[in-house]
Amino acid sequence: MRVLGVDPGLTRCGLGVVEGTPGRPPALVAVGVIRTPAELDVSKRLVQIEAELEEWIAKHQPDAVAVERVFAQHNVRTVMGTAQASGVAMVVAARRGLPVALHTPSEVKAAVTGSGRADKEQVTTMVTRILKLSERPTPADAADALALAICQVWRGGVAGKLQEAASSRSNLEALAQAQSRLQMARLRAAVAAQQGKR
Repeated sequence: MRVLGVDPGLTRCGLGVVEGTPGRPPALVAVGVIRTPAELDVSKRLVQIEAELEEWIAKHQPDAVAVERVFAQHNVRTVMGTAQASGVAMVVAARRGLPVALHTPSEVKAAVTGSGRADKEQVTTMVTRILKLSERPTPADAADALALAICQVWRGGVAGKLQEAASSRSNLEALAQAQSRLQMARLRAAVAAQQGKR
């Protein structure tokens, strides 16, 4: 499974692509940051983010996109920009038919460090170890994007398999019910035929 992680932001939008399966260490495919100048109009900054995300998806062909779920912060201006960049990432993925997963910061931290309260330093250290990187990914936005992708590979893959199993089970149950109804209908028809002969 190949996942593009997006740590949304207007000034810096972290991107990280990893490949792997649940229970095994994933491998780094690509990492980077989309930067947009603060003096540029917000709408133009969002168009720039969209264009670069389109390029990344076309180049790296992910199976899914994981985006950090935006939480209210004290700085409303910051959270607005983050939410706008997050929306662009979701639209770009949806337009290409890719599933989008939203993960909370604490969920991502817990997935890569074992603690939902880990700081950025701990997340970066664990991402470096998990992906066996020779250098720490910088800035923190890049490391966070990789952490999101790792979280989706490990947790999303398991959730997907559980959902698949549940769907398969309900399909089997529906098939069994249909077979049962068919048998009952045949039995009634046979009984009616016997009574008709009498």
